[in-house]
Order: sequence, then structure tokens, then C-alpha cells
Amino acid sequence: MSQIKGDSGEIQLVVFRLGTEEYGVPITQVQEINRLLTPTKIPQAPSFVEGIINLRGKIIPIIDLKKRFGLAQEEHTANTRIIVVNVERHTVGIIVDAVTEVLRMPQSAIEPPPPMISTISSDYLKGVGKVDERLLILLDLDKILTEREKAELQARPL
Repeated sequence: MSQIKGDSGEIQLVVFRLGTEEYGVPITQVQEINRLLTPTKIPQAPSFVEGIINLRGKIIPIIDLKKRFGLAQEEHTANTRIIVVNVERHTVGIIVDAVTEVLRMPQSAIEPPPPMISTISSDYLKGVGKVDERLLILLDLDKILTEREKAELQARPL
């Protein structure tokens, strides 16, 4: 399943929390979900890059989405997770407060993103999904890192 659209006009999402908001990313971009590991710090990395981890022999950068989006920081809990995702040609771990569910959503329940949601730039958004009384902010993972940041992470000697 390489596309986010299913044959039935549905997408399948991994839903997670950052603070009180719920977000969704296409399950096709998610490799796995892990408990929070302590990343090894990288000197002079951007502030939202927590460091790197060794995931079964592959070194991957870990990004704190709350820092990336400028959201209030809280202590990590037993529910904090690292979602390992594919961002274009890169494998990256993103730290989230909790993964809550895997959900199928009809394409008809998704609207284009408004210019601003909460404090998150619309650059990162694909749309807003309506599930009953809930709103899911659908992220565009390919825009989480700028081209320059992707190149810096790839070129950084580990």
C-alpha cells in the first residue's frame, strides 16, 4: 500500500497526541512505534533535534515535534513514544506524547487546512479530518524538515 488512499476512498492514519491536540499521519509513512529511548546528543544540531538512536543497526535522528512546532514542553511520561517515519528518502524518529489509535477515515471527511491552527504553521498541514466530534490535524511529514535540514542531517558525521 504505497498510497495513502485506499481503494474505497479512505486513508488509514496513525493518530497521536501532542499536548491536548490530536494529529494523524498516513500509516504508509510509519515504519514502527517504539517506547522513548534516550537519544545521543549531536553537537550543534537544531534545537528540535533531540539526537540520534541506533535502531537495529541503523542510526536515525530523533525530532521532538513539540519543539519543532513551538508548543509548550512537558515531562515525558510512560505513554511518550517515538514514531519511526519515512520523510521522503530519510528515516526519522518523531517524539509524541502518546499514540492513541490507528484509524480509517473517508477522504470526504478531510478538509483543506485553514491558514493557522493553534500555533502550528500551515506549512506542516495536509488537512483537517473530522471524526464524530473530534478534529484531527493531518500532518505533511515531508515538510517537517526543510531541504537544508535534511541535507545537514544526512551530511553530519556520526
